[in-house]
Amino acid sequence: MKSKSSNKNLHKANQAKNDEFYTQLVDIEKELKHYKEQFKNKVVYCNCDDPFESNFFKYFASNFKALKLKRLIATSYKPSPIANTQLGLFGDDK
Repeated sequence: MKSKSSNKNLHKANQAKNDEFYTQLVDIEKELKHYKEQFKNKVVYCNCDDPFESNFFKYFASNFKALKLKRLIATSYKPSPIANTQLGLFGDDK
């Protein structure tokens, strides 16, 4: 007899449209505020599912000058459904 997967919470999160499945921007800000000096003149590489929707990319893009980054690189392996569209960086594009 096969056992059925018991990851109900993951399935619910996947189905819920307003559920934040990935790391929230507020959590990224809380943690990375302690490391501003370590980012100075550094290249940040974000390997994202979709850089246009990644909160890590949003954080580094919106704080590029404040962190004194040298370069920000974001990649993904699947095409984005919102690529080549105009987006607001802070969610005000709705």
